[in-house]
Amino acid sequence: MDWTGFARTFGLFFATAIAELVGCYLPLLWLTGKGSGWLLLPAALSLTVFVWLLTLHPTASGRVYATYGAVYIATALGWLCTVDKVSPTWNDVVGVGLALCGAGVIAMGQRPG
Repeated sequence: MDWTGFARTFGLFFATAIAELVGCYLPLLWLTGKGSGWLLLPAALSLTVFVWLLTLHPTASGRVYATYGAVYIATALGWLCTVDKVSPTWNDVVGVGLALCGAGVIAMGQRPG
């Protein structure tokens, strides 16, 4: 995969993760009394976008979803910092690094010989 393809795939994974996080965060706000029930409408829209974005991934295989999982973990840690205003611990950073390394091993294993 060339760098353009890599950047496109990573961007797609990142957009998918954001849609999933927003779709789950908004109902949490409503359930904890920090927002109105109207938040469920954009949450449903966000989860619909999330599912649509999943259809745009190169292949709908477990390997793609495993790689997406690592990007999701990294994005969720970024969410922790920016939305929840919680600083990550060294365990968080190491965990994300390990997940991304694992995703790299999976992705690099699929390169043509």
